[in-house]
Parts: sequence; C-alpha cells; structure tokens
Amino acid sequence: MPDDAAEEIPHRTGPLSRDRVLDAAVALADADGLPGVTIRSLAKALGLKPMSLYHYVRGKEDVLDGMVDRVFAEIDLPDPASPWRAALRARAVSARAVLARHPWALAVLDSRSTPGPSTLRHHDVVLGVLLGAGLSLPMTARAYTLVDSYVYGFVLQEAAVPSSGDGSSGAGGPEEAMVAVPDGGRYPHLAAFAAGHVLQPGYSFGAEFEPGLDLVLDVVETLVEHG
Repeated sequence: MPDDAAEEIPHRTGPLSRDRVLDAAVALADADGLPGVTIRSLAKALGLKPMSLYHYVRGKEDVLDGMVDRVFAEIDLPDPASPWRAALRARAVSARAVLARHPWALAVLDSRSTPGPSTLRHHDVVLGVLLGAGLSLPMTARAYTLVDSYVYGFVLQEAAVPSSGDGSSGAGGPEEAMVAVPDGGRYPHLAAFAAGHVLQPGYSFGAEFEPGLDLVLDVVETLVEHG
C-alpha cells in the first residue's frame, strides 16, 4: 500500500501525495493520451526517480484505477430527489463534458477490476435513480447501457470532428467532406444534406447531443412505463 509520508518535490510546491501523483497522471494522459502515462514519465513529470513513486502507488494498474476514479469524481451525480428523467439528463450532460476533457478515459472507464470509491458511488447512485423509477433489474441494466452507449459514442464521434473553436465544425469537419463530393448527381442525398443542413450558418455537430439525448431518454421512459 502507498505510504502516506510526504516527500518534498524539487521545484514543486507542496508535499508529494497519492493525490498529486494521480493529478499528474491525469494531466499526462490529457496531454499525450494513455500511452504517455508510464511510471517513468510520471516520475519525470514530478521531478522524481521512478522508484520513489512506489511509496504512493503500487504500479501502473493502480495509477489507472486512480485516474478512472478521478474521472468519475468529476461527473455530477444524479440527484435522487429529482424526477428520474431530469436526474439522468443532468448526469449525461455532465458526463459528456467530463469525457470531452479526458477523452483517453473512454478506453478504460468501465474496465477496472478494482474500482475506487468515486466510481462505486457513481454507479450506485445512477442505479438507485433507475431502480427508483420502477425499473426491474434487467430493465435497469438495459437503460443504463443505452444511456451510456449514447454518451460514450457521441464523445468519440465529437472528438473526431475538428472544431473551429466557436462550437461549429471547422476545417476538415464533415462540411468539407460534403463540399468535396465531386458529383451531386451521383450522390444526391449527400449533396442535399450538405446544402440543406451541414453547410447552413450556425451548424454545430455538438448541438446534436442534447436533442439526441432526449430521444434516448424517451426510450428509457417506455421501459419505465412497462416496468
């Protein structure tokens, strides 16, 4: 287990701790992706020798467990006192924002065999909201999977669409692919979609998230109605 004793880091402020090690690991992943997070790169970022980190983490898998727990801690918990639909909607919107900040997390978010307390609490509260809506255990599993599949999938797709910085698709985005279509006669539906929707002023791929989420929640509502 990590030792709680503090160790001063050269040229850094404050004592080293497990929390600071995990913060540094998340920052590395945000900058370089998961492959950029190794014990050696983490030690270098903290100004330490690699062996020093083992006072605070057990190894790479322990670091990943802690990083995932950090991500879950950032996602707003649904409010059990709110109507189930409003609670799940707010949680999904928050999850999208957090995962957009930490896109690397999608690859490991639900893969950890030793989840941390924030991860467990998150799942427990979401399950409580779904069960409190009257869903059976199998339908609760189905609803949870449906919502998270939508959120995770949207985050992945959104990350692949370059942004102009104002919330709309930018250079290299889907509108450029549409403009590059050489023959509107051969691809009439693609051309019509580009001209009538994607190339219209104010188009934003990201703006599709919440309307799509509402459709997903409509499906969950049918599950609730049928128990």
